[in-house]
Amino acid sequence: MGKNDDNGPGVSDEEWARFMEQAAQGAGGAPKEPSARARMVTERLRATQGQEPPGWRTGPAWRERRRPRRLKAVAAVVAIAGLALIAVRPELVVDRLTGKAEAREDARKAGPLAAETDRPTAPPPSVHPDRPTLQDPFRGSPALQWADGAAGIELPEATAVGGVSKEKIAETLRNAKAFLVAANLDPAVLKGERPEAALALLDPKNTEASEHLEKSLAQPGREQDPVNLFTRYKPAEVKPVGDVVKVRGRMWVEAGKEQGQADVRLDYSFVYPLVKAAPGADQVERTIVRREITFTVADPRKWQVTAGRLRLSDYRVDLANSACEVYDGYLHPGFDADPAAGPTPSGPPKDPYDRSKGIEAGSPEGCGTVSRT
Repeated sequence: MGKNDDNGPGVSDEEWARFMEQAAQGAGGAPKEPSARARMVTERLRATQGQEPPGWRTGPAWRERRRPRRLKAVAAVVAIAGLALIAVRPELVVDRLTGKAEAREDARKAGPLAAETDRPTAPPPSVHPDRPTLQDPFRGSPALQWADGAAGIELPEATAVGGVSKEKIAETLRNAKAFLVAANLDPAVLKGERPEAALALLDPKNTEASEHLEKSLAQPGREQDPVNLFTRYKPAEVKPVGDVVKVRGRMWVEAGKEQGQADVRLDYSFVYPLVKAAPGADQVERTIVRREITFTVADPRKWQVTAGRLRLSDYRVDLANSACEVYDGYLHPGFDADPAAGPTPSGPPKDPYDRSKGIEAGSPEGCGTVSRT
């Protein structure tokens, strides 16, 4: 759009190019409202009143013809802006019509949730079931207000428990957090590498647990799958969307079964947004991993333990959105284009964000259903 020879300047080539560039950049940051362009032009019209350029005062009839033509140009810019925005990011228009955009903005303004200090009494409330996007991978998820990564693993105040000193409890709490980070947040481990840092934190004198984990890493199978303790995926199959994993949970200490022992209990959920590792892939799917782990702290004067190491006593896992009956040591989130395979999901839908109940021991294997991811 250049100049109107009969009626003076319209929207300049430079302004039009700048508008089109802003519309095309909608995926890179906060979207520009279509009306912003209209306001800019309207303000420019107002600014010119009383400061007419040469030739403006050629007669009232000419001046009145100028105004309608200029306003039509403004209306055209607004209409084209709306069409361009719909073409580039149609979800923005839908969001505004349904109120989803306002709901997400309210959640962001509210900020992260307070740390979890006790088991919740109910699952997180329902949110708009938005589809996640590459720009907003936690869209439509309660995890939007969860903490990012290791910030979501907060340590309780250490006190002496079960005949174990405060200092020993504090050391175990720190090591327990380090283990969670190394096993579930380390980018190299997530991409399928051996979890060396996590394994190094475990007590080698706990030979049964150590041998089982080594076997699971070397020969994954139904009876020993490393994803039961370590989060891993195949980089040739999927890749993370962004570098944020959402985390929520708590850590606490209880007296052990024997005098001179204490149990450090962990209950954490991790939300991983993933996309196919293929050029142009843009469907984002989330896998939710919940882990319950118990480390037993024992007085080395009474028990065979290694100072500064974690004694793994028990661990349980719930995996949401990973292939059923596949025990190869990796997570396999499902995508729309994937062919139907494996057993048919059954049973009542389960909310993977519901932390109000513990992971049941001996829960049935197979393929269940989830109410949301």
